[in-house]
Amino acid sequence: MKAVRSMVLVSSDPKSLERGAQQVFQRLQEEIKAFGLENEVSLSMVGDVGRHDAVPMVIVYPEAVIYGPVKPEDVHFLVEEHLYKGRVAAPLQASVRELSGKIAWLQARKGTLPAEQRIVLERAGVIDPTSIEDYIVHDGYAALGKALTEMTPQQVIEALSKAGLRGRGGAGFPTGTKWGFVAKTPGKVKYVVCNADESEPGTFKDRLILEGDPFSIIEAMTLAGYAVGASVGYIYVRGEYGLAQERLHNAIAQAEEMGFLGKNLFGTDFSFEIHVHGGAGAYICGEETALIESIEGKRGEPRSRPPYPTTHGLWGKPTLVNNVETLANVAPIIRNGAEWFRGFGTPSSPGTKVYTILGNTNVTGLIEVPMGVTLREVLAIYGKGMKNGANFKLAQTGGSSGSVIPASLQDTPMDFDAFNRAGVALGSGALLICDEETCVVDLARVLLKFFEVESCGKCTPCRVGNERAYQILTNIAEGVGTLQDLDDLLMLSDNLYQLSNCGLGQTAGTPIRDVLTYFRAEVEAHIRLKVCPAGVCSMSGHKVYQIN
Repeated sequence: MKAVRSMVLVSSDPKSLERGAQQVFQRLQEEIKAFGLENEVSLSMVGDVGRHDAVPMVIVYPEAVIYGPVKPEDVHFLVEEHLYKGRVAAPLQASVRELSGKIAWLQARKGTLPAEQRIVLERAGVIDPTSIEDYIVHDGYAALGKALTEMTPQQVIEALSKAGLRGRGGAGFPTGTKWGFVAKTPGKVKYVVCNADESEPGTFKDRLILEGDPFSIIEAMTLAGYAVGASVGYIYVRGEYGLAQERLHNAIAQAEEMGFLGKNLFGTDFSFEIHVHGGAGAYICGEETALIESIEGKRGEPRSRPPYPTTHGLWGKPTLVNNVETLANVAPIIRNGAEWFRGFGTPSSPGTKVYTILGNTNVTGLIEVPMGVTLREVLAIYGKGMKNGANFKLAQTGGSSGSVIPASLQDTPMDFDAFNRAGVALGSGALLICDEETCVVDLARVLLKFFEVESCGKCTPCRVGNERAYQILTNIAEGVGTLQDLDDLLMLSDNLYQLSNCGLGQTAGTPIRDVLTYFRAEVEAHIRLKVCPAGVCSMSGHKVYQIN
């Protein structure tokens, strides 16, 4: 690899490409050549760089100067001023903002701990996601080579168990234990499935990984296949993620060409192949058994459990299902060791977590922080505080199915066990931040409408329960609710949790439970006083639904 004095990166997420990133890249190629700098400057297109306010973006290292939005007609000035004359092209600079990945130090915590530590996103926005050579230069396939030549399948599983990696899809189930279940299940045919059906509203971390570092998922799935005894893998990708699918297909083709996929990998008797399956466009297919049904060509509906996919999964065979973020942690653990991974996060929840910050903060986007940072720290350091100096009211931590976190819990460490003790769930990683102008009745109503629409209708508690809860909340929002409605909502929430066939129905009642636990006075104001304290609900005084 030749030495260069400057590295130029061009963002290539869907929004950047829509706004002319490819044209900017081509003009950069032309202008760099015209100035005779082709031997001094490296130029690459990279994945999502973590911010969308000024795309397409051009980042120049080693100065780490961020330009954007850059138009093709801006390129000549940028190259002449920065790359040729060596001074910042100030008129083209993006607004000042911490990029995701920049280290900030938390003085409020015991000791000093970096606010962001990249493991999952270590290459995203840095490498060319279409180049396996670039991936290899950044330690790509080192873990697979180590596992196949120095470790037994059981040792790979033990490494994950010792590392304490837990599923990042929301449940937090120990990853090593799950892999062990599949490995111990007898069967000549086994499968590995990557759940990339990222349909939780407000979450796009998986998309960023797939678009910005697709080879990491290919390598992780191959490692999983070796560990559990599977020879075939499927990546189930959300149908709307066209660029992610394109880059996965490209990554698979390059891995096969380089001998990292296919027959007798690294000179061993282990063989593995991977297929990409476009999603069916339904939220329910994020549930692992509905996803399996969809891959099999059936309607995406959850299966009754037991049996579980670990023993009876894809086409009735033992199947390992992990989501994208979980798999993205695998290769770094194998490469660096379990103790290294435990150096981040908390004893019970080691490692990092990727969050999508959205809502009423000054800065939104993706961050990757150690497990155990608090919501207050995330808001202050990365959200840069609330918009217009408003007061923080609540956060929802996992898309529509996530818990509603009141301001009183913002100092609770964000890890699986601490949140569980507080009676809330960490969820998938979407952090919807709301100020005092948010009405909890309206919020719960919107969430229940989503579940009503997305329910597959297979089981009665979910099909009927979500509809009925939405109707009750609508009447409360119109100022015609009763105190009995609150008892009915809690009953519906319990029934959804206890009786629904899958996680969609089981978590649908979470917003109801949390709102009535932490914001009951606000809900009762709609009923007793006929007012919406936030001024959001219409309070028309007319019943919209007749509840029998």
